[in-house]
Amino acid sequence: MDEQDGTYRHVQTTRETSGVACQLPVNWQRRHSVGQKLNWVLNPRSRWPHGIAADYRSLQRLWQLRSGFDLIWFFKLRSANVFPCWNWPSSVVDIDDVPSTFEESVRRRAQSVQERIATSVRVWSWRRREKLLDERFTVLTVCSESDKEYLTNLGLRRSIHVVANGFDRPGVLPARNLSRPPRIGFMGIFDHGPNLEGIRWFVKQCWPLIKMQVPEARLRLVGRLSDGPLKPDGTDIDALGWVADPSSEMATWSSMVVPVHVGAGTRGKIAHAFSQKCPVVSTYLGAFGYDARDGVDMFLADSAEAFADACVRTVRQPGLAAAVAERAWHRFLETWTWDAIRPHVWAAAEDCLRMQSTR
Repeated sequence: MDEQDGTYRHVQTTRETSGVACQLPVNWQRRHSVGQKLNWVLNPRSRWPHGIAADYRSLQRLWQLRSGFDLIWFFKLRSANVFPCWNWPSSVVDIDDVPSTFEESVRRRAQSVQERIATSVRVWSWRRREKLLDERFTVLTVCSESDKEYLTNLGLRRSIHVVANGFDRPGVLPARNLSRPPRIGFMGIFDHGPNLEGIRWFVKQCWPLIKMQVPEARLRLVGRLSDGPLKPDGTDIDALGWVADPSSEMATWSSMVVPVHVGAGTRGKIAHAFSQKCPVVSTYLGAFGYDARDGVDMFLADSAEAFADACVRTVRQPGLAAAVAERAWHRFLETWTWDAIRPHVWAAAEDCLRMQSTR
């Protein structure tokens, strides 16, 4: 099951082909009353915890389709949670973003006592739900060893596999073509909260510091809605919108920034940058799951001053930046290509079938 544009798609897959069998509509399931809100907080088995729901007719349709296959793979926990069903036999769920760790990152950024209390409640509630994942799915997958350790420490005994985020290996060796004046790039969809919060922080706190040292620098924004009303205000910022193949654009960047302070899981955009030999400047949270080392395979900084300085280094010391990107490229080939990830996917599927057959 995969999610796209407000509907859920049942995807039929074999080793050779995949296709969309049907699309199932979903609706907002808002919690208006005090009772509904308390039920969400206190009842870890309450339905539709993400606030979106598919009806029983959609569930029935899914079960009809499901009967012709050996297992069902949910590409997001939210995909399973839209249905009024608790237990999914012979199932794999990909928990790419562990909800409680996302809420924990929000809590660390909270500006008021009320925000800290509200997010603390959400962290507590989601952890209780996560402790019950053993009851619901046959196999769990996560994007990093850190997430696996986190769920294991919650007491989960179910089989947990690490299936990293990946990206296509380029057909030809990436070649850098640095622009003059220098460009710093950002990639991400602008209706995703962590992306929007991160780029606004970067433009407000970091970009002025960079412009003081490199006045001719330009910031390039790539991604859906980046050229719309959500585009942050600032000097020398070029909004390109959605770009189907940004490879040639990324080749001109001195670095790609990942100024993420809120989120969970791992950022696929980092694997994308690695695949293009594009140097990365990221916060430590943005680089979560990549076991990154500052100055070795990317540049890491959390404060605005250190983040801006790292960006300036990639402009003024292109040789250093290229060496960092080269090391990241070799790690990409070893770990984050689809060829490298494929065995982990099949291992999770085979483990699911084996465990289900013994029940």
